[in-house]
Amino acid sequence: MPETSELHLAVALDGAGWHPAAWRAPDARPGELFSAGYWADLAREAEAGALDFLTIEDSLGLQTAGRFASPDDRTDQVRGRLDAVLTAARIAPQTTRIGLVPTAVTTHTEPFHLSTSIATLDYVSEGRAGWRPRVAASPDEARHFGRREFPPLTQENVTDPAVAAHLSDLFDEAADAVEVVRRLWDSWEDDAVIRDVPAGRFVDRGKLHYIDFDGRWFAVRGPSITPRPPQGQPVVASLAHADVAYRLAARASDVVFVTPASAEHAAQIVAEVRAAENYSERPLPPLQVYADLVVFIDEAPGAATARKRRLDDLDGADFATDCAVVAGPPGELADLLLDWKQAAGLDGYRLRPGALPHDLQQITGALVPELRRRGAFRSGYAESTLRERLGLSRPANRYGAGRYQIGAA
Repeated sequence: MPETSELHLAVALDGAGWHPAAWRAPDARPGELFSAGYWADLAREAEAGALDFLTIEDSLGLQTAGRFASPDDRTDQVRGRLDAVLTAARIAPQTTRIGLVPTAVTTHTEPFHLSTSIATLDYVSEGRAGWRPRVAASPDEARHFGRREFPPLTQENVTDPAVAAHLSDLFDEAADAVEVVRRLWDSWEDDAVIRDVPAGRFVDRGKLHYIDFDGRWFAVRGPSITPRPPQGQPVVASLAHADVAYRLAARASDVVFVTPASAEHAAQIVAEVRAAENYSERPLPPLQVYADLVVFIDEAPGAATARKRRLDDLDGADFATDCAVVAGPPGELADLLLDWKQAAGLDGYRLRPGALPHDLQQITGALVPELRRRGAFRSGYAESTLRERLGLSRPANRYGAGRYQIGAA
C-alpha cells in the first residue's frame, strides 16, 4: 500500500464509550462518569496522543436504545450526561494543546447564549474551542420547553412529506442559529478592548457593532457581551447523515463528520458533500470531511472482536450504530484509515471508542504510533490554536469597516 499524507485524527467521547454495555467492562469507571476528574483524564489521554481535538456528546433528552426511539425504561444502559460545554470549560485548564469541541443544541436554545458560551470556552482554552451544533427533532425534547409542538419521529415516517418538511425547517433554523452566533462573535472588533487607564476608557465603543439579524426564526440586534474570541471564529463542526444535514454543513460549518460503511460509500458521501457546497455557494473555505468510526482495538489477533462480543452478550444484542464498527489490531485499523482516505479523499477521522478508557488508550498508545511509523500522523503539536491545526486561517472581522457601530445608529 503506498504511503499517504498526514491525516487528521479526533476522538468522540460519550459516557463510558459508544457500546451501550461499555460501563460494565472490567476496566470501566462507571462510578466516575459524572465527575470532572473522569473527563479530565480522558482529555489528557487524548492530548498525550497529539489528537487534533476531542468532541463531547450532548442532547436535550436522555439517551435511548434507538436512533428515533422515545425515552425508554431501560436501566441496564447509561442514562444521564453532564453539560458538554461546561465540561469542556472545566477540563480546558487541565489541557494545553488539544482542541475541545462540545455539542450544543440549536433547537430550543437562543443563539445569543450559545455565542457567549463558546466564546468563553475559546478564552478559557486559549484558542482551542469548537462547537458541534445539534438539531433536536423529537417531541419529547420539545416538551421540556413547552413553546412548540413537534410531530412524532420514527424510522417509518421520516420520509413522510410533512415530517421531512419539519426536519428541513429545523436544519434551516440551525443554519440561521450558526449564522447569528458567527455574527455575534464578530460584533466586537479584535482591538475593541483598549484598557486606556489614563483616559479612563476600557472599551472603544466605535468598535462594537450591531449585527441586526432579522430572519424567520431569530431577530437579534447585538452586540455580544463577550469580546471576539481568540480564534476570531471558533471551529464549527456538524454531524451529517443525509442531504438535509449536508446542506447545513455546507452553509454553516468548517468540518463535517460523516458516517460511511465502506470506502466506496465514503467516496459517494464526499461527492454529496461537495455538491451541497456548490449548491449553497459556500462563502467559507472548503469543508473538511471526517469519517466517523466506532473502534475496538487490541494488539492480539481476535481480542478486540472477542471483547466486543462479550459486551454484545451483556447488552443482549449485536452492537450496530449509524457508522461502521471496526474491531481488530491497530495495524489493521491503520490500513483501513489510510485506504479509505486515499479512495474517498477524506481529510481525517473522528474515532468513537467502543469502551472507555480502554479503546482511547489503544488509540493513543497503539494506533497513533502505528500511523507515525507510516508517516501518516504528526509526532506532536506545532500549532497553538485549533484553527491553525486544521489549516484554517483566522478570519477577518466582517464588521471591521465600521458598519453598524454602537452609537452610530
